[in-house]
Amino acid sequence: MKPKAIAKSRNTLIPIAIAVAAMTASAFYTWLQGQDANWDWQNYHEYNVWAILNDRYGTDVLPAGFQTYFSPVVYFPVYYLRHFLPAPYGSLIIGALHGLNLVVIYFVARVLMREAASASAIAAAILIAASGPMTLVEVGTSFADILTALPVIAGFALIVSADESKWTRYIFAGVLIGAAVGLKLTNVVFALGAAACLLLSARPLLALPCLAIGGAVGAAASGGAWSMMLWRELGNPFFPLFNAIMTSKELQPVNILDLQFLPRGVLDALAYPFYWLVTGTQTAERPFRDARFAVVTVLLVITFFARLAGRAPVLARQDSQFLVFFLTSYFAWLGLFSIQRYAVVLELLCGPLIVLLIARVLASPRYEAPDWAPKRNGVMMLSIAVAVALWCQPGDWLHRPWSLPYQPNISERLQRPAVYLLLDKPVAYVAPQLPPQSRFYQLADIALPILRDSEFDRRIRAGLADPLPGGIWELHIRDKEFRRDLLDTYGLQVDGSKSCVEIEGVVPSTALVACPLESRSK
Repeated sequence: MKPKAIAKSRNTLIPIAIAVAAMTASAFYTWLQGQDANWDWQNYHEYNVWAILNDRYGTDVLPAGFQTYFSPVVYFPVYYLRHFLPAPYGSLIIGALHGLNLVVIYFVARVLMREAASASAIAAAILIAASGPMTLVEVGTSFADILTALPVIAGFALIVSADESKWTRYIFAGVLIGAAVGLKLTNVVFALGAAACLLLSARPLLALPCLAIGGAVGAAASGGAWSMMLWRELGNPFFPLFNAIMTSKELQPVNILDLQFLPRGVLDALAYPFYWLVTGTQTAERPFRDARFAVVTVLLVITFFARLAGRAPVLARQDSQFLVFFLTSYFAWLGLFSIQRYAVVLELLCGPLIVLLIARVLASPRYEAPDWAPKRNGVMMLSIAVAVALWCQPGDWLHRPWSLPYQPNISERLQRPAVYLLLDKPVAYVAPQLPPQSRFYQLADIALPILRDSEFDRRIRAGLADPLPGGIWELHIRDKEFRRDLLDTYGLQVDGSKSCVEIEGVVPSTALVACPLESRSK
């Protein structure tokens, strides 16, 4: 076989081998973790898809709170795989799909590192990417960040591989990144990063419009139908977000923002990567540990001083594009959310970024590379990758043993259709377990309280005035404080003459409590 044919065959077989290995490892990791039972699945990932399939949006009122109106499109694959395949097979398929992120990381590393893309460098980049704490948290789960990372990173790979003769790649990159934004709006930070990095392209006046056109097409394809429904029904295509700008009468004119993880100043923001070395409670609900962002920060400082000392460019144009994409996305993420799960794309890209910076610094004119330099560089990259991987400690966003599938026994008292006033979150996941004619009204959402005389309020009052055979119940989480005073708005109170009923929770040792209600006038 000719050398060119051998090289071509190798270039085809390597990504296939990586895909098989990554998908197998991700599926195995999913099996080790158990069945996903994360808070967001309990609150809206499960309910929103079920609501669409069973036409619940005209019947229920915000069972998942303000998240009820987040687009359910991205959660359909997880819903179908979990419900139509026996456990754990559906979740293993989900985990395997998530493993494909390592294949796009391979292509990013190959495109950027070019002649420096040794086997050691590629292996180091993939190892760092595979060991991210949020990546591991989301493998095999209903979280959308790791799934939408696939089109985002693939879109970026197209950008850095495009040139004047391949300008259509900018359009396809826009379609992929725009589709990710349409599926989950938090991906907008990566759209900003993509636009910023194109300012360094050979022809930015051509590249930027192509990216924008593709982005509009992708966003419309993945999220346009849902946004049109929100606009038609509620007057805000992004409801409940941006309600201070595009006001819906169902919500006060405020912008719903989660500010709990935002840095308290510039120094605090700069220190975040080093906080994560010890504990990640600054940007996540559960503690984690991660060194990759601290390593990137240190390498960026070293690269800066190498540039000053060598008085010659250390980074090529594509390298600079990568850096602008990463930093723009990172600072946009930091300023808007600082929620660690939303940074899965950056966590994955830390792999190729770390090995790229090491390769470029060691190849700068300041250093004379000896004959054994490539081997030394490879050892250094692999050593850092192993250290980063070993230091990583993912959190646990709740799982259920495969041996205990969630099949709660519903009390006979709850077997008839009833009205349920939800006084806590997350409880919406139990709705599919109760009689399908039941109605579910959430009263306890802080971000989206029910406004007097709103459409939601009128729907609740009409539902209470039209009783169902099973009566009226309130629903809350056992052993947790809940706002019983919310019942006063509708003239109801817990019926002390009747006992409450427990429903097994999806997380072992937890339970939901349903208590019958009566009119306060009695």
